[in-house]
Amino acid sequence: MKKIVLNLEPLTCPSCIKKIESALRKLDGITEAKVMFNSGKVRAQFDEDKIEAETIAKTVSGLGYPIISQKVS
Repeated sequence: MKKIVLNLEPLTCPSCIKKIESALRKLDGITEAKVMFNSGKVRAQFDEDKIEAETIAKTVSGLGYPIISQKVS
């Protein structure tokens, strides 16, 4: 399993959390997704055999949330 942390521009509403987490949890290979509203971070754990980190990042940015940086470990 791998982890990805995405740093986003500041989130403006709590409903952003549900929107992002919901979209990520629908992706095959995501085992955990968590959005930290105050810090603007998205953390996800994923199976690298099923999904690539870039797909996760594209999903979040495709929802309209610009990514400032990302780290995969």
